[in-house]
Amino acid sequence: MQQPAPVYTDPRTVYLHIPFCTNKCYYCDFNSYVLKGQPVRDYLDALEREMEATVKRTPPAAIETFFVGGGTPTVLLPDQMEHFLRLVRTYFPDRADDCEFTMEANPGTTDPEKLAAMFEGGVNRISFGVQTFDQGLLERIGRIHNVDDVYRSLENARAAGFRNLSIDLMFGLPGQTIGQMEDSLDKALRLDLQHYSIYALKIEENTLFHTLYERNQLPLPEEEDELGMYLLTMEKLKANGYAQYEISNFAKPGRESRHNLAYWQNRSYYGLGAGAHGYIGGRRHVNIKGITPFIEATRQGLPRLEENPVPREEAMEDFMMVSLRVLEGVSDADFRAQFGVSLTEVFGSLLDRLAGEGLLEADGYRWKLTERGLLFGNEVFAEFIGTLS
Repeated sequence: MQQPAPVYTDPRTVYLHIPFCTNKCYYCDFNSYVLKGQPVRDYLDALEREMEATVKRTPPAAIETFFVGGGTPTVLLPDQMEHFLRLVRTYFPDRADDCEFTMEANPGTTDPEKLAAMFEGGVNRISFGVQTFDQGLLERIGRIHNVDDVYRSLENARAAGFRNLSIDLMFGLPGQTIGQMEDSLDKALRLDLQHYSIYALKIEENTLFHTLYERNQLPLPEEEDELGMYLLTMEKLKANGYAQYEISNFAKPGRESRHNLAYWQNRSYYGLGAGAHGYIGGRRHVNIKGITPFIEATRQGLPRLEENPVPREEAMEDFMMVSLRVLEGVSDADFRAQFGVSLTEVFGSLLDRLAGEGLLEADGYRWKLTERGLLFGNEVFAEFIGTLS
């Protein structure tokens, strides 16, 4: 039997949110704001106040993973980047020897000077939001980088010393064909990166794409074509030596995103910045989203929009929903380590039903998605919502 995932009473994972972007992509519903005219230094000062209050309330142990998301964190100027990373080092100084420190980046926003500041500040993994290698599609989804920016940014990152690089790709984009997806995959794989995240487009409310969709003005691929893109993705990544370790993520051995795995193991984590989510001491919180309201709130204390305890039954449901995303599945040992009871004791009848429907399968003491379940993951996860309440 495999050893259970580590269970800590204190968080070993830190998420930090930089909410600024050069522009708003047409599909994006993240808590992000166009950079021009924003009080960046005031925001960083507010982030420092939140860090100080947070570590005073919950002192950190040795941190195993950091993730800086956005927005586009790499829109920070080199001196702002140095200042930001110095703050992180100040308030989270104790780090595991193999600490993973990821920063999201947009191609074209990482010149050598900024990359040097990132590398010297402790960042050792970059995730570039490429989305597609088709220039026409990039323009159609509101991205402002071009394909040449992708190659130049990766070349600069390697020259700066980065050896753990990932890119995001999307499929199911408006007007996208299976042929275009295959071309993007081929170009991406020729880069020989350590990690690829490949997601289906999701139409979110409060986005331009949602408005166009409601007007029937968004020419999305047919469902069978979108499924074909996903099947093609799995086939090509596997053929090129990448393990699919999660529904949308592929990595070379040992290069999985350990930060995201902490989420999928339902572990505690610090969430810092405007609109950030956190999970500490059995309580989930979400921060105030607006830039100015966030800044002002940090002058009074922690900038919480909501903070609520997670009942044990809900935590069990959450555990199943996130852990089943990982293709390795969820083991009885993992579940028992967190909750003190066996997985089958709590969810046995539901697991048996989903297995009977061909969506889950038992592999020793571990339950995981079948090949069919992989294609209907959201439906499987939804089965656990409210099961115990």
